[in-house]
Parts: sequence; C-alpha cells; structure tokens
Amino acid sequence: MHPTTKAEPATAPPSATARPRLGERVMAVINRDPRSAPHGTRNDAVLAAVLLAASVCLALFTDEGRRPDALGWTLLCAAHVPLVWRRRHPLLVLVAVVALVGPYHALDNHHAAPGAASCVALYTLAVTGRPLRTVLTGIAVLGTSVGVMLTVDAHQAVELIRVSGWVIAVLFAGVDVRYYRQYVAGIVERAERAERTREEEARRRVAEERLRIARDLHDLLAHSITLIGVRTSVAAHVLAADPERLDREAVAKALDDIAETCRTARGELRTTLEVLRDHGPGDARGPLPGLDGVPDLVEAARLAGARVERTGRLGPVPPAVGAAAYRILQEALTNAVRHAGPEPSVRVDLREEDGALRLSVTDDGTGPAPGGVPGFGLAGMRERARSVGGALDAGAREGGGFRVTATLPLTSSATSRAVPAPASAVAGPAATAGGSG
Repeated sequence: MHPTTKAEPATAPPSATARPRLGERVMAVINRDPRSAPHGTRNDAVLAAVLLAASVCLALFTDEGRRPDALGWTLLCAAHVPLVWRRRHPLLVLVAVVALVGPYHALDNHHAAPGAASCVALYTLAVTGRPLRTVLTGIAVLGTSVGVMLTVDAHQAVELIRVSGWVIAVLFAGVDVRYYRQYVAGIVERAERAERTREEEARRRVAEERLRIARDLHDLLAHSITLIGVRTSVAAHVLAADPERLDREAVAKALDDIAETCRTARGELRTTLEVLRDHGPGDARGPLPGLDGVPDLVEAARLAGARVERTGRLGPVPPAVGAAAYRILQEALTNAVRHAGPEPSVRVDLREEDGALRLSVTDDGTGPAPGGVPGFGLAGMRERARSVGGALDAGAREGGGFRVTATLPLTSSATSRAVPAPASAVAGPAATAGGSG
C-alpha cells in the first residue's frame, strides 16, 4: 500500500484574501461620488438616526442653553428626517433643514443640538453642487439665520456671526472634496482611455499581422500550386496523347519541374513558419523578396507555357518597394497562367519614371471564366501597392486580354506615409474582380 499523506489545505493567494486597510477604505469613500454610492438611502437613514441621538444627548446633558420643550423636540427630530434623502435632493434637504431649524432657534432652544444636522446638509450641497450655487446658498443661510436671531436676541445674533466661520469652513471643505473627486475621476478616466487605446492598438497590430500573413501565404501557395497544376496537366497530356510512343523525356521534365516547385514552396513556407514561431521582435520578418527574383518568376511562367516578354530597365529600389513589386508581379503572372488560356502571350514592363516604379503586366488571353469563384489576388495586389504609398489598376483590355498596372513611389517620404490596409479589405469589392486566386 502507498503511504498516505495528509493533504495540506489550499490557501488562496494573499492578493485574493487580503482586505483593504482602513485608510484605503476611507479614501475610497472620499473619492467616490456620494450620489453613486451603493445603499445610499440606507446609510443616510443610519446617519440621521446617529445624529439625532447625538443631538438629543447634547440637549439633555449639557447646560449651554435652554432645554427644548415639546415643540422644540418636535422641530429637532423633524430637522433630521430630510437627511435620509440628502444625496438625491441636496438643495431641497438643506431648505427643509433650515426651515425646521430656524423656528427651533427662534424659540431659544438649545442652539448647539441641531448643529451637526445643519453642517451635514451644508456639506452635502457643497460636495454635490456647483461652487457658485454653494457660495450663494451659504450667504443665504447665514443671512436668514442672522435675521432670525436678530428678531429674538441681538446678543445671540452677534454670537451666530462669530461662529459663522464653522459654516464657511464646512462649505469650503465640501467644495474642496468635490474638486478632489473630479481630479481623481479625471485620472481614472485618462487611465481607462489609455488602456482602451493600448487594447485597440494591440488589436490593430494583430489584424495587420494576420493580413500580412494571409497575403504572404496566398502569394506563396497560389503561385506554387498554379505552377504545379499546369505542369501536372502537361505530364497528363503527354501520357494520354500517344501511349505507344511515350515521350519519356517530356514526362520526366514535367515531373522534375513539379518537384523543384514543391521544394521551393516548401522552403518559402518553412521560412514563413519560422518567422511566426520566432519569439523575438515582432518586426523580424526575415529577408524580403526583391526585384532580383523577377527573372525566376519570368522563367517559371515560361515553363508553365506562357510566352513572356520582359521590357524596361531599373536601378536600385528601396527594399519595401522591391518586395511589393515582386509580389504584385508574382500574382499577375500566376493569374495569367491560370486564366489567360493555353500558351498566353504576356508582356512584363518594369521601368522608373518620375520618381516611381511603374509595373505593367499585359496578356492577350481570354480572362477568367465567367461565374468563377472570386479570390483574393487582386485585393492582395492593391494592398501591396498601398502598403508603400502606391496605387494599382487592373481590368480587361478593350482588344482582349487583361492588364495590371501599378505605380509605386520610390521616395522615402511617400513610403513612410503608407498606411497598412485594413483587414476588411481582403474580402472587399476588389477581391471579386478578375477572379484572381
């Protein structure tokens, strides 16, 4: 039997079980808008009851003024009731408290007892209202209180003016807390906005990377699969043409071309997958294809049966422009081999004019079959051109055939201003033109 071991109780991480400290809870209450706090009415009812109990104790057990009579007790208790709704209607609550506390003081009852309720009502108005309204309300409250006390006792009115500093202090405390909450709310809002911006930027980068991978895989696989299909058709035709006089050399040549195309595609696909699996910097994409690979593209199209003529002369071009031109030419030749019919005549023109690389691929074929399944080739070519600040036009020729023309700026400023195409452009209207693969 295996020895049994006592399982230790699972303990939650400290961050999940640790409760916020008292200071943190107090600051959370201060930072939170009282109007949006949970259980506000219930908490205010408890606050009103506590303040009423304190006021009753103050009126009963201190000798600073006359103990209230029955009407005084009624007014004192009634003055605490509106505090239950102080968060919802702060101005109305303050008016109600003043309306009840005024007669209470006019009857010369204990003047310190309702002080706490009055301060809470003033603070609530200051912390929730605009500063101008708070100042005007404070002036009105002090003026009304002094006026009432002057009708009762001039000495008490002077005393009220002397202690009015407490009222001003409460109002300024409320305004200060209000501005502090706005400051904290602004910080939180800016942090949330920055977080949303980072998330949107991350999503945008992911979409751009997916689009780039889709274009690279499409350009690689569509070109290679098209060449394999054409050469397989050639081998099948040779085998079926005259079985008794089999042209073994032609069949072997077609099969060798298929094997070479497979090896090339496998190497390029392996390079792409290595970039995707690499955990290094996100911009490490390996060497870009360039115009030095154009002769290989032309030769591959010729081996697939197309009669390709190349014209024009070029000097050095930026790597990004060369890569875009290479991929555009690759897709254009692939479409010509697929859709232009048997042994199409294709003309490739590459030249530099007015500070831009001008690329033209023209064929005399029949074009894609009507009703075919639209692909992503033309959309990918347009995105390649836009990625370096250029433009591409593709469509049927008036005299028959198909033409692809692209203008790619060679200046660094135009290339730096280029904006990657959105992911939605892959399936846009351009994808339906020409039925490109």
